[in-house]
Amino acid sequence: MPWIHRPLLINSAWVLCACALVTAGTPTGAPFIKPSPLPYHAPQFDRIQDGDYLPAIEAGMKAHLAEIRKIADNPTAPTFENTLVAMERAGSLLTRTTKVFFAITAANTNPTLQKVEEEVAPKLAAHSDEIYLNPRLFGRVKAVFDQREHLKLGPEGRVLVERYYRDFVHAGAQLAASDQTRLRALNQEESKLITEFQSRLLAATKNGALVVADRASLNGLSDGEIDAAAADAKGRGLEGQFLLPLQNTTQQPALASLADRSVASGCSRPPWTAPPTVMPMTPRPSSCASASSGRKRPACSATRSSPPTPCPPRWRGPLRPLRSS
Repeated sequence: MPWIHRPLLINSAWVLCACALVTAGTPTGAPFIKPSPLPYHAPQFDRIQDGDYLPAIEAGMKAHLAEIRKIADNPTAPTFENTLVAMERAGSLLTRTTKVFFAITAANTNPTLQKVEEEVAPKLAAHSDEIYLNPRLFGRVKAVFDQREHLKLGPEGRVLVERYYRDFVHAGAQLAASDQTRLRALNQEESKLITEFQSRLLAATKNGALVVADRASLNGLSDGEIDAAAADAKGRGLEGQFLLPLQNTTQQPALASLADRSVASGCSRPPWTAPPTVMPMTPRPSSCASASSGRKRPACSATRSSPPTPCPPRWRGPLRPLRSS
């Protein structure tokens, strides 16, 4: 979907949340209060600390819901501009923060960020449900969807209307109230399980690294790769040894270069054969529970020509913005 230029909208709820961040003491989440002044609004990583994410995410959710409620309670008839475009422009603080947060946790996480992720995962799931399961908001989206043929929308606008309507339906907007209550609980449960799975998988991957004592055993690797292995080992307190971390669950880049077959075998075998006693953080329990949770989901929609569609087992994050700022 093309990104549409828009001015920065600041409403009273956003300002109050920003003020709360500034006055709450450190960490404050201050780097996220305003769009970054860097080119393309690139994150100001020199200012961002691990403790900035949680307060910014919580303030962003609060401001976002205030904006959504204002849209849902709008007394004027629903239109493309006052409903769909308004939703696209809502949640700028939350979007700014979560884009950076989840990029960092995916690429360079640490125990502090993992704890934040575990805390915010169910909150973000509940936040998403507050939006997608809001009957007044869905009523406005459906009203625009039903009249889309007569709105003279461009191709982008038409896709936007159809995508929002489909997302709301798949998220459970047409379910009975009792099923929506069940779905909210399952979404929060699954968000916790997915986060637990990711944490366990990371721990299992780190635990499955191969430690080599002799530099000669790494013949075939470049000096830079061997030095990196020595640095990785030192980082884990294995001074004088070499550590080859798992780069992929089934294929390791070092296999193409290692001359010692026994070392190559030791590098390739753990991901395939290591039992839980070797990799005690294996994610099997949480993945099985997550699959079980998915099977319990109520049907989101049903038509005469198709069977019920289970609600998708995914975290539905902030609504897609038209701009990153």
